[in-house]
Amino acid sequence: MLVLVYTFNFIDRQIVGILAVPIKADLGLTDTQLGLMGGLAFALFYTLLGIPIAMIADRSNRTRIITIALVVWSAMTAVCGLAQNFWQLFLARLGVGVGEAGGVAPAYSLVADYFPSHQRARALGAYSFGVPIGSALGIVLGGVIASLIDWRTAFVAVGIAGILLAPVFHLVVKEPPRGRFDAPAANTRPARFGEVMRLLLGKRSFWGLSFGASASSMMGYGMFFWLPSFFVRSHGLTLLEASLYFGTILLIGGMAGIWLGGTLADRFGARGRRYYALIPAVAFVATIPFYVGAVTSGSLAVAFALFLVPTAFGLVWLGPVLSAIQHVVPPHMRATASAIFLFINNLIGIGLGTAALGALSDALVVRHGADSLRYAILYGTSFYVIAATLFLLSARRLERDWE
Repeated sequence: MLVLVYTFNFIDRQIVGILAVPIKADLGLTDTQLGLMGGLAFALFYTLLGIPIAMIADRSNRTRIITIALVVWSAMTAVCGLAQNFWQLFLARLGVGVGEAGGVAPAYSLVADYFPSHQRARALGAYSFGVPIGSALGIVLGGVIASLIDWRTAFVAVGIAGILLAPVFHLVVKEPPRGRFDAPAANTRPARFGEVMRLLLGKRSFWGLSFGASASSMMGYGMFFWLPSFFVRSHGLTLLEASLYFGTILLIGGMAGIWLGGTLADRFGARGRRYYALIPAVAFVATIPFYVGAVTSGSLAVAFALFLVPTAFGLVWLGPVLSAIQHVVPPHMRATASAIFLFINNLIGIGLGTAALGALSDALVVRHGADSLRYAILYGTSFYVIAATLFLLSARRLERDWE
Protein backbone atom coordinates (compact mmCIF):
# COMPACT_ATOMS: atom_id res chain seq x y z
CA MET A 1 0.00 0.00 0.00
CA LEU A 2 2.87 2.38 0.74
CA VAL A 3 4.36 1.64 -2.69
CA LEU A 4 0.96 2.17 -4.32
CA VAL A 5 0.49 5.56 -2.66
CA TYR A 6 4.07 6.54 -3.57
CA THR A 7 3.28 5.46 -7.13
CA PHE A 8 0.37 7.91 -7.21
CA ASN A 9 2.68 10.50 -5.67
CA PHE A 10 4.96 10.24 -8.68
CA ILE A 11 2.19 9.85 -11.24
CA ASP A 12 0.83 13.21 -10.14
CA ARG A 13 4.32 14.67 -9.85
CA GLN A 14 5.67 13.51 -13.23
CA ILE A 15 2.61 13.42 -15.50
CA VAL A 16 3.30 17.05 -16.35
CA GLY A 17 6.52 15.91 -18.12
CA ILE A 18 4.70 14.15 -20.96
CA LEU A 19 1.88 16.71 -20.96
CA ALA A 20 4.42 19.52 -21.40
CA VAL A 21 4.19 19.08 -25.18
CA PRO A 22 0.41 19.69 -25.56
CA ILE A 23 0.36 22.22 -22.66
CA LYS A 24 3.05 24.29 -24.39
CA ALA A 25 1.10 24.26 -27.64
CA ASP A 26 -2.27 24.99 -26.01
CA LEU A 27 -1.20 27.71 -23.57
CA GLY A 28 1.71 29.14 -25.61
CA LEU A 29 4.39 28.65 -22.94
CA THR A 30 8.19 28.86 -23.26
CA ASP A 31 10.58 26.12 -22.07
CA THR A 32 11.53 28.34 -19.13
CA GLN A 33 7.86 28.65 -18.10
CA LEU A 34 7.41 24.89 -18.49
CA GLY A 35 10.45 24.31 -16.30
CA LEU A 36 9.13 26.67 -13.59
CA MET A 37 5.68 25.08 -13.70
CA GLY A 38 7.08 21.56 -13.62
CA GLY A 39 9.74 22.23 -10.98
CA LEU A 40 9.60 25.37 -8.83
CA ALA A 41 5.79 25.50 -8.64
CA PHE A 42 5.70 22.03 -7.17
CA ALA A 43 8.84 22.30 -5.03
CA LEU A 44 8.02 25.60 -3.32
CA PHE A 45 5.39 24.42 -0.82
CA TYR A 46 6.41 20.76 -1.05
CA THR A 47 9.71 21.63 0.60
CA LEU A 48 8.50 24.40 2.94
CA LEU A 49 5.65 22.39 4.47
CA GLY A 50 7.49 19.06 4.61
CA ILE A 51 9.33 19.84 7.86
CA PRO A 52 6.38 20.99 10.02
CA ILE A 53 4.25 18.10 8.75
CA ALA A 54 7.07 15.64 9.54
CA MET A 55 7.34 17.06 13.07
CA ILE A 56 3.65 16.27 13.51
CA ALA A 57 4.34 12.78 12.12
CA ASP A 58 7.01 12.25 14.79
CA ARG A 59 4.30 12.92 17.36
CA SER A 60 1.12 11.39 15.92
CA ASN A 61 -0.42 8.80 13.59
CA ARG A 62 1.62 8.67 10.40
CA THR A 63 -0.89 6.69 8.31
CA ARG A 64 -3.58 9.32 8.95
CA ILE A 65 -1.23 12.09 7.79
CA ILE A 66 -0.39 10.19 4.57
CA THR A 67 -4.12 9.62 3.89
CA ILE A 68 -4.93 13.34 4.19
CA ALA A 69 -1.93 14.23 2.03
CA LEU A 70 -3.06 11.79 -0.69
CA VAL A 71 -6.50 13.40 -0.86
CA VAL A 72 -5.08 16.93 -1.10
CA TRP A 73 -2.46 16.30 -3.80
CA SER A 74 -4.90 14.20 -5.87
CA ALA A 75 -7.58 16.89 -5.73
CA MET A 76 -5.10 19.58 -6.80
CA THR A 77 -3.88 17.38 -9.66
CA ALA A 78 -7.46 17.26 -10.92
CA VAL A 79 -7.64 21.07 -10.61
CA CYS A 80 -4.62 21.33 -12.95
CA GLY A 81 -6.93 20.13 -15.72
CA LEU A 82 -9.06 23.27 -15.30
CA ALA A 83 -6.20 25.78 -15.75
CA GLN A 84 -6.57 28.32 -18.58
CA ASN A 85 -3.17 30.05 -18.42
CA PHE A 86 0.35 29.78 -16.97
CA TRP A 87 -0.43 31.31 -13.58
CA GLN A 88 -3.50 29.18 -12.96
CA LEU A 89 -1.50 26.05 -13.76
CA PHE A 90 1.40 27.31 -11.62
CA LEU A 91 -0.93 27.80 -8.62
CA ALA A 92 -2.55 24.39 -9.11
CA ARG A 93 0.89 22.79 -9.11
CA LEU A 94 1.63 24.68 -5.88
CA GLY A 95 -1.39 22.88 -4.45
CA VAL A 96 -0.04 19.50 -5.56
CA GLY A 97 3.16 20.33 -3.68
CA VAL A 98 1.19 21.26 -0.55
CA GLY A 99 -0.42 17.81 -0.51
CA GLU A 100 2.67 15.81 -1.35
CA ALA A 101 4.58 17.51 1.49
CA GLY A 102 2.90 15.04 3.84
CA GLY A 103 3.40 11.90 1.81
CA VAL A 104 7.05 10.83 1.90
CA ALA A 105 8.87 11.64 5.18
CA PRO A 106 6.19 9.93 7.33
CA ALA A 107 6.40 6.90 5.03
CA TYR A 108 10.19 6.64 5.48
CA SER A 109 9.63 6.60 9.23
CA LEU A 110 6.93 3.92 8.89
CA VAL A 111 9.20 1.67 6.83
CA ALA A 112 11.97 2.01 9.45
CA ASP A 113 9.49 0.70 12.04
CA TYR A 114 8.32 -2.19 9.85
CA PHE A 115 11.83 -3.57 9.11
CA PRO A 116 14.98 -4.17 11.20
CA SER A 117 18.22 -2.32 10.47
CA HIS A 118 19.85 -4.97 8.25
CA GLN A 119 16.84 -4.95 5.87
CA ARG A 120 16.08 -1.23 5.71
CA ALA A 121 18.06 -0.36 2.59
CA ARG A 122 16.18 -3.01 0.60
CA ALA A 123 12.87 -2.11 2.24
CA LEU A 124 13.32 1.61 1.47
CA GLY A 125 14.49 0.61 -2.00
CA ALA A 126 11.32 -1.45 -2.51
CA TYR A 127 9.26 1.50 -1.26
CA SER A 128 11.12 3.68 -3.76
CA PHE A 129 9.85 1.47 -6.60
CA GLY A 130 7.06 4.04 -6.53
CA VAL A 131 9.48 6.47 -8.23
CA PRO A 132 10.02 4.56 -11.53
CA ILE A 133 6.57 2.91 -11.50
CA GLY A 134 4.76 6.18 -10.82
CA SER A 135 6.93 8.16 -13.23
CA ALA A 136 6.46 5.57 -15.97
CA LEU A 137 2.69 5.31 -15.42
CA GLY A 138 2.35 9.08 -15.26
CA ILE A 139 4.14 9.46 -18.57
CA VAL A 140 2.34 6.55 -20.29
CA LEU A 141 -1.14 7.35 -18.94
CA GLY A 142 -0.63 11.02 -19.65
CA GLY A 143 0.50 10.28 -23.20
CA VAL A 144 -2.34 7.85 -23.92
CA ILE A 145 -5.13 10.02 -22.47
CA ALA A 146 -3.74 13.22 -23.99
CA SER A 147 -3.48 11.52 -27.40
CA LEU A 148 -6.97 9.98 -27.26
CA ILE A 149 -8.78 12.87 -25.52
CA ASP A 150 -6.77 15.86 -24.23
CA TRP A 151 -4.23 16.87 -21.57
CA ARG A 152 -6.89 18.26 -19.25
CA THR A 153 -8.66 14.90 -18.99
CA ALA A 154 -5.34 13.25 -18.10
CA PHE A 155 -4.95 15.48 -15.02
CA VAL A 156 -8.56 14.97 -13.92
CA ALA A 157 -8.48 11.17 -14.36
CA VAL A 158 -5.35 10.51 -12.27
CA GLY A 159 -6.49 13.00 -9.62
CA ILE A 160 -9.82 11.24 -9.10
CA ALA A 161 -8.09 7.82 -8.97
CA GLY A 162 -5.88 9.03 -6.10
CA ILE A 163 -8.87 10.31 -4.13
CA LEU A 164 -10.56 6.90 -4.45
CA LEU A 165 -7.42 5.15 -3.14
CA ALA A 166 -7.23 7.22 0.08
CA PRO A 167 -9.92 5.45 2.19
CA VAL A 168 -8.56 2.03 1.18
CA PHE A 169 -5.07 3.01 2.33
CA HIS A 170 -6.38 4.32 5.65
CA LEU A 171 -8.24 1.07 6.37
CA VAL A 172 -5.38 -1.27 5.42
CA VAL A 173 -2.15 0.33 6.73
CA LYS A 174 -1.69 0.12 10.51
CA GLU A 175 0.51 2.38 12.63
CA PRO A 176 3.45 0.28 13.97
CA PRO A 177 5.10 0.89 17.38
CA ARG A 178 7.70 3.63 16.97
CA GLY A 179 11.30 2.37 17.20
CA ARG A 180 10.28 -1.26 17.81
CA PHE A 181 13.33 -2.73 16.02
CA ASP A 182 15.82 -0.39 17.68
CA ALA A 183 17.71 -0.65 20.96
CA PRO A 184 15.41 -0.95 24.01
CA ALA A 185 16.91 2.22 25.44
CA ALA A 186 16.13 4.19 22.27
CA ASN A 187 14.29 7.45 22.99
CA THR A 188 10.80 7.55 21.50
CA ARG A 189 9.51 10.84 22.95
CA PRO A 190 8.75 13.61 20.43
CA ALA A 191 11.76 15.80 19.64
CA ARG A 192 11.70 19.55 19.12
CA PHE A 193 12.99 20.93 15.83
CA GLY A 194 15.91 22.62 17.60
CA GLU A 195 17.00 19.30 19.09
CA VAL A 196 17.00 17.63 15.68
CA MET A 197 18.97 20.46 14.10
CA ARG A 198 21.56 20.53 16.89
CA LEU A 199 22.15 16.82 16.42
CA LEU A 200 22.33 17.06 12.63
CA LEU A 201 24.73 20.01 12.68
CA GLY A 202 27.31 17.65 14.14
CA LYS A 203 26.67 15.01 11.47
CA ARG A 204 28.72 16.09 8.45
CA SER A 205 27.72 12.99 6.53
CA PHE A 206 24.05 14.03 6.67
CA TRP A 207 24.77 17.30 4.89
CA GLY A 208 27.06 15.70 2.32
CA LEU A 209 24.44 13.08 1.50
CA SER A 210 21.68 15.72 1.37
CA PHE A 211 23.47 18.12 -0.97
CA GLY A 212 24.94 15.26 -3.00
CA ALA A 213 21.49 13.75 -3.49
CA SER A 214 20.13 17.17 -4.46
CA ALA A 215 22.83 17.58 -7.12
CA SER A 216 21.95 14.18 -8.59
CA SER A 217 18.25 15.05 -8.40
CA MET A 218 18.79 18.18 -10.50
CA MET A 219 19.76 15.85 -13.33
CA GLY A 220 17.31 13.09 -12.36
CA TYR A 221 14.17 15.23 -12.12
CA GLY A 222 15.32 17.27 -15.11
CA MET A 223 15.59 14.10 -17.19
CA PHE A 224 12.21 12.80 -15.98
CA PHE A 225 10.61 16.05 -17.13
CA TRP A 226 12.48 16.78 -20.35
CA LEU A 227 13.26 13.43 -21.99
CA PRO A 228 9.75 12.99 -23.48
CA SER A 229 10.11 16.41 -25.12
CA PHE A 230 13.61 15.40 -26.27
CA PHE A 231 12.25 12.31 -28.04
CA VAL A 232 9.54 14.37 -29.74
CA ARG A 233 11.89 17.16 -30.85
CA SER A 234 15.11 15.31 -31.67
CA HIS A 235 13.77 11.93 -32.83
CA GLY A 236 10.43 12.97 -34.30
CA LEU A 237 8.30 10.67 -32.14
CA THR A 238 4.63 11.34 -31.56
CA LEU A 239 3.46 12.16 -28.03
CA LEU A 240 2.10 8.62 -27.59
CA GLU A 241 5.28 7.01 -28.94
CA ALA A 242 7.47 9.13 -26.66
CA SER A 243 5.36 8.24 -23.61
CA LEU A 244 5.59 4.49 -24.26
CA TYR A 245 9.29 4.67 -25.13
CA PHE A 246 10.39 6.69 -22.10
CA GLY A 247 7.93 4.97 -19.75
CA THR A 248 9.51 1.61 -20.55
CA ILE A 249 13.02 2.98 -19.94
CA LEU A 250 11.97 4.36 -16.57
CA LEU A 251 10.18 1.23 -15.44
CA ILE A 252 12.90 -1.29 -16.36
CA GLY A 253 15.97 0.83 -15.64
CA GLY A 254 14.57 2.51 -12.56
CA MET A 255 13.43 -0.63 -10.75
CA ALA A 256 16.66 -2.47 -11.56
CA GLY A 257 18.81 0.40 -10.25
CA ILE A 258 16.84 0.93 -7.05
CA TRP A 259 16.88 -2.78 -6.13
CA LEU A 260 20.58 -3.05 -6.98
CA GLY A 261 21.42 -0.12 -4.68
CA GLY A 262 19.40 -1.46 -1.75
CA THR A 263 20.77 -4.97 -2.10
CA LEU A 264 24.41 -3.84 -2.32
CA ALA A 265 24.00 -1.47 0.64
CA ASP A 266 22.51 -4.17 2.90
CA ARG A 267 25.23 -6.61 1.85
CA PHE A 268 28.28 -4.36 2.09
CA GLY A 269 26.93 -2.07 4.83
CA ALA A 270 27.67 -4.76 7.40
CA ARG A 271 31.36 -4.46 6.48
CA GLY A 272 31.41 -0.69 6.80
CA ARG A 273 28.88 2.14 6.88
CA ARG A 274 30.90 4.04 4.26
CA TYR A 275 29.47 1.77 1.55
CA TYR A 276 26.09 3.48 1.94
CA ALA A 277 27.75 6.51 0.31
CA LEU A 278 30.45 4.83 -1.82
CA ILE A 279 28.05 2.64 -3.82
CA PRO A 280 25.95 5.61 -5.10
CA ALA A 281 29.11 7.66 -5.80
CA VAL A 282 30.46 4.99 -8.16
CA ALA A 283 27.04 4.69 -9.83
CA PHE A 284 26.83 8.45 -10.48
CA VAL A 285 30.18 8.51 -12.29
CA ALA A 286 29.14 5.49 -14.35
CA THR A 287 26.05 7.29 -15.71
CA ILE A 288 27.99 9.92 -17.65
CA PRO A 289 29.40 7.95 -20.63
CA PHE A 290 26.07 6.21 -21.16
CA TYR A 291 24.14 9.49 -21.14
CA VAL A 292 26.58 10.98 -23.64
CA GLY A 293 26.20 7.95 -25.93
CA ALA A 294 22.40 7.87 -25.61
CA VAL A 295 21.81 11.57 -26.22
CA THR A 296 24.16 11.81 -29.20
CA SER A 297 22.97 8.61 -30.89
CA GLY A 298 20.84 8.98 -33.99
CA SER A 299 19.38 5.49 -33.57
CA LEU A 300 16.32 5.04 -31.37
CA ALA A 301 17.21 1.40 -30.69
CA VAL A 302 20.74 2.28 -29.57
CA ALA A 303 19.47 5.22 -27.52
CA PHE A 304 16.94 2.93 -25.79
CA ALA A 305 19.61 0.43 -24.73
CA LEU A 306 21.99 3.16 -23.59
CA PHE A 307 19.35 5.13 -21.65
CA LEU A 308 18.46 2.04 -19.60
CA VAL A 309 21.88 1.98 -17.92
CA PRO A 310 22.16 5.58 -16.63
CA THR A 311 18.49 5.52 -15.64
CA ALA A 312 19.34 2.55 -13.40
CA PHE A 313 22.63 3.96 -12.09
CA GLY A 314 21.05 7.36 -11.43
CA LEU A 315 18.58 5.79 -8.95
CA VAL A 316 20.99 3.42 -7.17
CA TRP A 317 21.35 6.00 -4.38
CA LEU A 318 17.77 5.77 -3.07
CA GLY A 319 17.99 2.63 -0.90
CA PRO A 320 21.46 3.29 0.58
CA VAL A 321 21.00 7.00 1.26
CA LEU A 322 17.45 6.82 2.63
CA SER A 323 18.57 4.03 4.96
CA ALA A 324 21.61 6.05 6.09
CA ILE A 325 19.38 9.06 6.85
CA GLN A 326 17.23 6.87 9.11
CA HIS A 327 20.35 5.71 10.97
CA VAL A 328 22.12 9.00 11.67
CA VAL A 329 19.31 10.00 14.08
CA PRO A 330 17.41 8.08 16.81
CA PRO A 331 13.86 6.77 16.11
CA HIS A 332 11.97 9.76 17.53
CA MET A 333 13.69 12.12 15.07
CA ARG A 334 13.41 10.09 11.86
CA ALA A 335 10.45 11.76 10.16
CA THR A 336 11.82 15.25 10.90
CA ALA A 337 15.35 14.35 9.75
CA SER A 338 13.87 12.81 6.60
CA ALA A 339 11.90 16.00 5.96
CA ILE A 340 15.03 18.15 6.34
CA PHE A 341 16.79 15.84 3.88
CA LEU A 342 13.83 16.07 1.48
CA PHE A 343 13.72 19.86 1.91
CA ILE A 344 17.30 20.17 0.65
CA ASN A 345 16.99 17.46 -2.00
CA ASN A 346 13.72 18.64 -3.50
CA LEU A 347 14.15 22.40 -3.22
CA ILE A 348 17.37 22.11 -5.22
CA GLY A 349 16.59 18.98 -7.24
CA ILE A 350 13.02 19.67 -8.31
CA GLY A 351 13.00 23.43 -7.84
CA LEU A 352 16.15 24.10 -9.87
CA GLY A 353 16.85 21.03 -12.00
CA THR A 354 13.84 21.15 -14.32
CA ALA A 355 14.02 24.92 -14.66
CA ALA A 356 17.82 24.88 -15.19
CA LEU A 357 17.61 22.43 -18.09
CA GLY A 358 14.70 24.38 -19.58
CA ALA A 359 16.53 27.71 -19.35
CA LEU A 360 19.70 26.13 -20.76
CA SER A 361 17.69 24.71 -23.65
CA ASP A 362 16.23 28.16 -24.41
CA ALA A 363 19.73 29.69 -24.30
CA LEU A 364 21.10 27.12 -26.76
CA VAL A 365 18.31 27.50 -29.35
CA VAL A 366 20.25 30.10 -31.35
CA ARG A 367 23.24 27.78 -31.75
CA HIS A 368 21.58 24.36 -31.93
CA GLY A 369 17.97 24.98 -33.00
CA ALA A 370 15.66 21.98 -32.39
CA ASP A 371 18.58 20.07 -30.84
CA SER A 372 19.07 22.61 -28.04
CA LEU A 373 17.53 20.22 -25.50
CA ARG A 374 20.00 17.50 -26.52
CA TYR A 375 22.96 19.71 -25.58
CA ALA A 376 21.28 20.97 -22.40
CA ILE A 377 21.06 17.33 -21.24
CA LEU A 378 24.72 16.74 -22.07
CA TYR A 379 25.83 19.72 -19.98
CA GLY A 380 23.53 18.56 -17.18
CA THR A 381 25.58 15.39 -16.56
CA SER A 382 28.05 17.60 -14.66
CA PHE A 383 25.58 17.49 -11.76
CA TYR A 384 26.45 13.81 -11.27
CA VAL A 385 30.14 14.70 -10.87
CA ILE A 386 29.21 17.10 -8.06
CA ALA A 387 27.01 14.44 -6.44
CA ALA A 388 29.73 11.77 -6.56
CA THR A 389 32.27 14.14 -4.99
CA LEU A 390 29.97 15.01 -2.07
CA PHE A 391 29.16 11.34 -1.48
CA LEU A 392 32.83 10.40 -1.39
CA LEU A 393 33.42 13.07 1.26
CA SER A 394 30.41 11.80 3.25
CA ALA A 395 31.72 8.22 3.19
CA ARG A 396 34.65 9.26 5.38
CA ARG A 397 32.33 10.46 8.17
CA LEU A 398 29.42 8.03 7.98
CA GLU A 399 30.85 5.43 10.37
CA ARG A 400 31.19 7.89 13.27
CA ASP A 401 27.86 9.58 12.55
CA TRP A 402 25.87 6.32 12.64
CA GLU A 403 23.54 5.98 15.65
